[in-house]
Amino acid sequence: MARKDLPKYTVPSLTKEEGAEVARILQTRLDALNDLALTLKHIHWNVVGPHFIAVHEMIDPQVDAVRLMVDAIAERIATLGGAPVGTPGAMVAARTWDDYSIGRAGAIEHLGALDEVYVGVVTDHRKAATDVEELDDVTNDLLIGHLHELELFHWFVRAHLESAGGVLSTADAQTEKGAARAAGSAAK
Repeated sequence: MARKDLPKYTVPSLTKEEGAEVARILQTRLDALNDLALTLKHIHWNVVGPHFIAVHEMIDPQVDAVRLMVDAIAERIATLGGAPVGTPGAMVAARTWDDYSIGRAGAIEHLGALDEVYVGVVTDHRKAATDVEELDDVTNDLLIGHLHELELFHWFVRAHLESAGGVLSTADAQTEKGAARAAGSAAK
């Protein structure tokens, strides 16, 4: 990080360079969680079919919890002396994943695609927690707390995709559309 990009201050026991690095890692999580909150709301609005109400009502508490995570991360970035960026254009420019690809569709198809979304978010969140583990206990603890909730939400989604024998309908999927197709086919 260039000298001019360093914060004017950071938390005690971290150098400005360390604070800036932790804030940079957190910004990636801020972008991902903002994207997740919007994706969840998109699903909430576009889910149809016989499982509509169950999925529709399952999603809103997830949206609320993810929005609280976003706020906690943004406030941690500011505490570290950084400036959290939450604008749509910056988020889209920084993201390394494709936009959610399912429009109006059945509940099971959306849950199949959401399984893939959660795999990506949880995997990247775990990496971020590991990346800050030696630098900042407070940030590591924050991310681990988020992981607890994100993994719980992922389980809620997967419970709809699992057969009585424990087989996940999306197990071999590599994309959102592929997961949606696999989940939809298994439900028929």
